[in-house]
Amino acid sequence: MSSTVFTGKSALITGASAGLGEEFARQLVQWGATHLILTARRADRLLKLKADLLAKLPGLRVDTFTADLAASADVARLIDALDQQNIAPDILINNAGFGDLGTFETSDPAKIEAMLAVNIAALTRLTRWALPAMLVKRSGWICNVGSTAGLLPLPSFAVYGATKAYVNSFSEALRVELHGSGIFVTALLPGPVETEFGQVASRANSRRQFAPPAFLCVDKGDVVRETLDAMAHGKGRIIPGLPVRLPMLLVESVPRWLLRFIFNLTSGNFRRERQDSIKT
Repeated sequence: MSSTVFTGKSALITGASAGLGEEFARQLVQWGATHLILTARRADRLLKLKADLLAKLPGLRVDTFTADLAASADVARLIDALDQQNIAPDILINNAGFGDLGTFETSDPAKIEAMLAVNIAALTRLTRWALPAMLVKRSGWICNVGSTAGLLPLPSFAVYGATKAYVNSFSEALRVELHGSGIFVTALLPGPVETEFGQVASRANSRRQFAPPAFLCVDKGDVVRETLDAMAHGKGRIIPGLPVRLPMLLVESVPRWLLRFIFNLTSGNFRRERQDSIKT
């Protein structure tokens, strides 16, 4: 990776304190990026990541911004701070996001609002902010982290799947709009990855926990490696991991009526939970 299109570039990464966001930061440096702009809610983790990166590459520039992207005011403050420091990233990694596992009627309304704000609103606002400067330079890369969950209506992940369907669709449309501009939009659609996602998505008072089959889980290092390679080659979409990619390609060709039938056959667990909650 000694010579890549990302050499000397700057990158803004949201949700950079853990998981895929942290991994993007570590690997972009290996791909030649010289300026990282990291944002997340947890300042201590951002500062630790910054220290780790600078210990290995003292000449690297790392700026950290603590922000809760679920709060519209924080998104506005983040954009103002970036403008004040004349930061215009060459690469935007819209990674921040989270899910919620369980039936819709038992979901926490506040968590739903926060999920919509982070997964959709913040991603859209930051893309709108970053794009004009990229167009002036006629160069840039935008990676929006969607999900394979956005490829199908997913019972018990209804709102999360819908937010990721937005990300997937938005990315595809924006890519077409920007064709020939020098800016490349890549939608990352990961399946299960070993991150904090499952802990956040699972509800403390529910018997259902996020526990996908081990053979479907893809290492976060592999996810980011495949994604950066896809971005470097200007690809529009990446589903990392062959065990995930193949079934997803099949799912996209399955008629909706058949998907509904399959889901109806396999939805016994949360339907029993509903009946139990009604009885109690």
